[in-house]
Amino acid sequence: MNRRELIRNTLLAAGANVATSGHALMDVSPSKDKPAPRTSDGPMPNILWICADQQRADTIAALGNAKIRTPNLDKLVGQSTVFTNAFCQTPICGPSRGSFLTGRYPRETGLRSNAERIHDSERIVPRILADYGYDCGLVGKLHLSPADHRIVEVRTDDGYRVFEWSHDLSDNWPGKNQWRNWLATQNVVWPEPPKGRHPAWGVPIDPKYTQTAWCAQEAIKFMREHPKDKPWLMSVNIYQPHAPFHPTEEYLSHYKASDMPAPAYREGELANKPKHQQVDHQGAYGGTGMSFVKTSDEEHLLIKAAYYAMIEQVDTEVGRMMAALEELGMADNTIVVYQSDHGEMQGDHGIYMKGPYFYDCLTRVPLIIRWPGHVKTQKIDALVELTDLAPTLLEAAGVPVPPGMQGRSLYPILTGKKTQHRDSVYIEYYDAVAKYDPTPMATCVRTERYKCTYYQTLATGELYDLQKDPGEFDNLWNVPQHAGEQMAMMEHLLARMIQSTDPLPLHQF
Repeated sequence: MNRRELIRNTLLAAGANVATSGHALMDVSPSKDKPAPRTSDGPMPNILWICADQQRADTIAALGNAKIRTPNLDKLVGQSTVFTNAFCQTPICGPSRGSFLTGRYPRETGLRSNAERIHDSERIVPRILADYGYDCGLVGKLHLSPADHRIVEVRTDDGYRVFEWSHDLSDNWPGKNQWRNWLATQNVVWPEPPKGRHPAWGVPIDPKYTQTAWCAQEAIKFMREHPKDKPWLMSVNIYQPHAPFHPTEEYLSHYKASDMPAPAYREGELANKPKHQQVDHQGAYGGTGMSFVKTSDEEHLLIKAAYYAMIEQVDTEVGRMMAALEELGMADNTIVVYQSDHGEMQGDHGIYMKGPYFYDCLTRVPLIIRWPGHVKTQKIDALVELTDLAPTLLEAAGVPVPPGMQGRSLYPILTGKKTQHRDSVYIEYYDAVAKYDPTPMATCVRTERYKCTYYQTLATGELYDLQKDPGEFDNLWNVPQHAGEQMAMMEHLLARMIQSTDPLPLHQF
């Protein structure tokens, strides 16, 4: 029996129907005459998958931030496995989401920028689980195809029966943003900031009318209406704390700007870093967006307060959803995932928002997973990727992992069988959110000790010794004393690039 036949027969034995060529091999649907699989120790779990947008990993009180209020996330941390070194595979919304929903790297999904659409051949976790009997719903953002300039996102075969789409807070899609439609039924008009108002602004409205609260409301409605004899997955994609930094006045009142930490920036640190960072120092997104140099010291602190206030409201709504699980008797058989798609510069290194850079503040994200009786309560410092989420959830549900998935299941760590996972994380950036001259095309590898980035179009890079310089201020690229470390990390980066090549189609022998 050749390797291809062995893989095919293994999947078929698990209840899969694997096609014979091309990317259709991602299909691992159950055959019609076989029941959906069950986990060895009980029924298939429900999955409540909460994804905040643009939340840094260092914004949870229980994980070391004394300036922010996150009581519900703190409680979740105390009941979960928490990955303190989880990294996205690209620091841009759409490509990151396409990556963690498929367990594949952005260059393989076809979704490499916010202006691109995921390949029709890609199968996301909800689609796979729906094939095994799950009822899947989504509220909020999906972003697997463009959704800018009044373009309504084109759905793929995503597996969601319930699809309450709300890409962001704007009214760029009249009649299509379901949160805006709901506001209209409540006779509520969302306030717009006065002209000239600073990016940090307290919205004068009851928090119950925010997109954040609406997402939780719709998720709870889905759970309440769901038959208890059928497993479900609910994707809750909250837009906060993504810019604009507009929390409600109530939540902003919980924070004093003077109490906030200043951005982690050293004057002159960008001088020996790639030039597009110097451009974004003047204004994000290639000089067109929020400017660090035009923002006063006082405003930097106000922006931080507004960012924290938005995260606190996300925390409130997480608490509402967790309480609903308990009330409905679903908590013990529901996997709860809390994560973000990527971080936010927040003025660190003299830059706001996001772009073609790989600082930890932008690429390290919260990742918290709870399943009572199955997942250990622990903090894990091992390096993990968001690509690892897809195979993890499938393994937990007892569903075969498609051969095209490139992530590695975290389930052995969740159950206490392992503590280590990877020796590095791999991150990419292509022509994603803004126009630069030339366009930075970059890849990055991060180990526990070093981070190395190479910008192919710029013929330059960055090297940081994270043990001596955890803040990533001192670029060691082309510093003679560190030539050995640079060469070793470039070899590691090349190895990860080769390793991340699409495994599909499977070889025929």
